[in-house]
Amino acid sequence: MNPELYILGSSSATPTRERHPSAQILKIESEKILIDCGEGTQSQMIKYGIRHTGINTICISHLHGDHYFGLIGLISTMSLMGRTQSLRLIGPPGLKQILELQIEQGGMSLKFELIFIPTSMDKFERIYETDTFEIKTFPLKHRIHCTGFLISEKKKERNLNIERVKELNIPVNDYKKIKLGENFTNGHGETTMNEDLTFDPPAPKSYAYCSDTIFDPSIAEYVKDCNLLYHEATYMRNLEDRAEMYFHSTAEQAAKIAKLANAAHLIIGHFSSRYDHLGPLLEEAKSVFSKTSLAIEGEKHLVKIHNG
Repeated sequence: MNPELYILGSSSATPTRERHPSAQILKIESEKILIDCGEGTQSQMIKYGIRHTGINTICISHLHGDHYFGLIGLISTMSLMGRTQSLRLIGPPGLKQILELQIEQGGMSLKFELIFIPTSMDKFERIYETDTFEIKTFPLKHRIHCTGFLISEKKKERNLNIERVKELNIPVNDYKKIKLGENFTNGHGETTMNEDLTFDPPAPKSYAYCSDTIFDPSIAEYVKDCNLLYHEATYMRNLEDRAEMYFHSTAEQAAKIAKLANAAHLIIGHFSSRYDHLGPLLEEAKSVFSKTSLAIEGEKHLVKIHNG
């Protein structure tokens, strides 16, 4: 099954009637990873039928309010709904202090543990992994400590060629080793190569999230060959000077990163509230990188291999 990305918020600092601050859900099998949690994230989840059960990891790119002001409310709701499983929070070091102060001053009594994993501003690193996926962070150039996230599936076991395995009367106890890539040798010393016993598993997919950042070509190396790339596109090219001043990017610049990275597909978002219509931003990006889509709230994107 391909990982699924749900867009919950696509606006920059100021929300509009149709757009909310940054928030996304990446679903990998039974896991839901929340990426940024702007104001209104809970309401968006309810609106689009996304339950908070299954969210065990939350990634916060930086501490500008439009990327985390919804977090304490979500944590409170999780507690009120009886959550007991620990919650992992990946984000800037200051996030721990902020949340602990809010919890203390609000007299909250959480029924579950918050596990804080601080991000680094100066290196590309694997920061967390499970049997299913891994999360790497990389530095972004913004006005404050800000990181991007590269979330990748783990390589899966090979698929058994059941007909061939049964034909050779291979014991069930050997299936696991074969799925892990080993050859099979029977009691007579005859070896059958793994390629004759298995099929290739689906290629692992990757999703890269580039939150607020000035145009920075070095980002492309961190997200090289990703299957789906999200990159902020706050402004159009005619406001490139403004984008640079506030350490943001244009739609054209986001597309340049996707092209440099050889991404399979690009989603642009974090739109300035000055834009009532997003078509021109999409056209600008597609003039550089044709496989571009808009971050439209409520839409689902599959993280998959794109052909052609």
